[in-house]
Amino acid sequence: MATKTQQPPQLQLDEITAAQFIDIWKHYDADGNGYIEGKELEGFFHELEVARHGAGLDPDNAVFKEKMIEFMANFDKNKDGRIEMSELAQILPTEENFLLCFRQYVGSSSEFMTAWRLYDNDRSGYIESNELKGFLSDLLEKANRRYDDKKLNEYTATILKMFDLNGDGKLGLSEMARLLPVQENFLLKFQDITLNTEEFNGLFTLYDKDGNGYIDEQELDALLKDLCDKKKMKVGPEGLGSYKASIMALSDEGKLYRTELEIVLCRDSTL
Repeated sequence: MATKTQQPPQLQLDEITAAQFIDIWKHYDADGNGYIEGKELEGFFHELEVARHGAGLDPDNAVFKEKMIEFMANFDKNKDGRIEMSELAQILPTEENFLLCFRQYVGSSSEFMTAWRLYDNDRSGYIESNELKGFLSDLLEKANRRYDDKKLNEYTATILKMFDLNGDGKLGLSEMARLLPVQENFLLKFQDITLNTEEFNGLFTLYDKDGNGYIDEQELDALLKDLCDKKKMKVGPEGLGSYKASIMALSDEGKLYRTELEIVLCRDSTL
């Protein structure tokens, strides 16, 4: 929704650039949870109607609600009542939607985390902006998607604009993982149950029974099950297995050290 101090980015039905797409997404996903939903969704649909027809209806109008139901039936592919980034990319025409490209070809979250581990070699939870181009290039090459240097530079600059909000030249794992489809982004699943430093240290110590500073895959499995139960997070065996595989992609030959797990679970870490 528009505020008095900042107008929403203009929705247009001609082709938009990758940078314009990012501006629109960031405006309407105001809480940054990876979806346009609730009042955000009403505001977006109202502006879309204005762009299409030159005028919009009041959200309380019955016709508005009917049109919105029809709109969601066409574009809410997973029928969850929300619009995620890949669904928005189907609504707004782009010159070449680089986000869809990544989401279609980047593969699983495990592959994403494996590439991340290569570039975040100090295990800080960040990669430097000057390493971003190599990170993106590696992900695309794994998917047999290669772009010329000019296009890759454009994608890199756009993603840097999206994520480096404080201009410090660092990009966080939890932010960059938004390149993944929402269902693959296990970090989004854990964002509501992240631990403070004291809770994390207690949990890690409990499962690192021999005190060697790391836990293995079986210990991680038990840790995640207990954490999900404690936080009343409903995750099936398939989902839990996917989360575990993604986190283990950060490990060192099956050894998951404190710093790697802290990046994922601890809200008081460097993230």
